[in-house]
Amino acid sequence: MASSKVAIRYSKSFLDTSIEKNILDKVAKDFEFVANTFDSSADLLRAVKSPVIKSETKMNILTEVFGSKISKDSLDFISFVIAKGRDEILVDILRVFESLKDKHIGVVKVDVTTAFDFSDDQKQQLQKKFESFLKVKARLTFKVDKDIIGGFVAKVGDTVYNASIVHQLGLLKKEFLQGSATLN
Repeated sequence: MASSKVAIRYSKSFLDTSIEKNILDKVAKDFEFVANTFDSSADLLRAVKSPVIKSETKMNILTEVFGSKISKDSLDFISFVIAKGRDEILVDILRVFESLKDKHIGVVKVDVTTAFDFSDDQKQQLQKKFESFLKVKARLTFKVDKDIIGGFVAKVGDTVYNASIVHQLGLLKKEFLQGSATLN
């Protein structure tokens, strides 16, 4: 709990700075790139979180990996976080920043899980449906989970919209077990 409060403080502070300096879009893209890189490279993440590796070495690694790919402001902020000994929550800080940025610009994040990859057209249609339903701009992220059989599960904040086949089958099973469903 305490680390999430710290992540929020760091993220909020840099969000305010990014807005003041008019670099919010660039920083948001940089942080998304860095977070996605950590997601795809367990070794890099392990090195950054390691208490054995010195902060200087961590910064040398990150400068080598990201130096030419992200802005100086973004790299300086990451350096600051590591220098303050908050390296174990760096990814949390980046994710919280993304969430706070979305809130600032009036965008709602929708995490969608499907049984198969949606085509770009299907993704756009679903995005339009959510924007119409929620009455705000939506940013959808997609994940595939074949266990849901079909349909989708969408998470908006703390609310889950479950339109999966496995969920529908579960509801049907529950009705049959309670004896309330009848067959013709």
